[in-house]
Amino acid sequence: MERKVAFLGPVGTFTEEAARFFFAGESVQYIPYSSIPDVLDAVDLEKAHYAVVPIENSIEGTVNLTMDHLIHQVDLPIIGELAYPISQHLMASLKLDFSQVKKVLSHPQAVAQCRHFLQRNLPHAEIEYTKSTAEAVRLVGENPTQPWAAIGNRLAQSIYPVHFLQEEIQDHSNNYTRFFIISRYKPVLQATDHEKTSILVTLPSDFPGALYQVLAAFAWRKINLSKIESRPTKTGLGNYHFIIDIDQQMDEVLLPGAFAEIEALGCQIRTLGSYPFYVKKAEVGSESC
Repeated sequence: MERKVAFLGPVGTFTEEAARFFFAGESVQYIPYSSIPDVLDAVDLEKAHYAVVPIENSIEGTVNLTMDHLIHQVDLPIIGELAYPISQHLMASLKLDFSQVKKVLSHPQAVAQCRHFLQRNLPHAEIEYTKSTAEAVRLVGENPTQPWAAIGNRLAQSIYPVHFLQEEIQDHSNNYTRFFIISRYKPVLQATDHEKTSILVTLPSDFPGALYQVLAAFAWRKINLSKIESRPTKTGLGNYHFIIDIDQQMDEVLLPGAFAEIEALGCQIRTLGSYPFYVKKAEVGSESC
């Protein structure tokens, strides 16, 4: 049976590019979904084998919708991560000067990544948010008489009937987005020397200094943490989960020992995944993204 890979659609998104990186050379069926919850639910309901979703941008931070759905709505493991270089382009159906553009459509993260460009060149244009950059490009392509522009990637421009008004409009050149692959299955991924483990820690409400002691359990074992982030538990104001990324795979001694020490404090730990991660380098002089 051909494996199915759900991704944030429509076709032509950065998420599709990330999915094709994970499964390069593999025979799989790529299925676009209109929202991040729909992508994750497709795997949870066994409509797809794998889900590929964005989790963080180097400029705009965490994609909270992804993280909150993984924490509160589904119990699915992270099995891979990719840091992918992002290039944003302004495109339209009509031949327009910037002064003629009445509306700019794109995903909120893409708009935020191009904020200074828009302020300098299109301060008069209305901003309309879409569920993905590819959806924005599709809408512009489907309305060829409207003075609209979309922010999206080169793949979308090659699919939909639009042309570039301006290429490389992101405000920062070192623009990367992290993507997760989520699944109950273990695919055959590319070999890598880089591994991570992610956990969710819930602190006891009546234990002052608990977070400090959680971090100390890793510190004295010389376990490196690459990220710690809080998200609301949704049980009351001021109550938080902590998502911790650990720069090593799950082992038989160090991490189990740290977890046992943390649980002895009265904390709850949920392992979100132990997985390989990859970094796709930006191609100098190329705009293949």
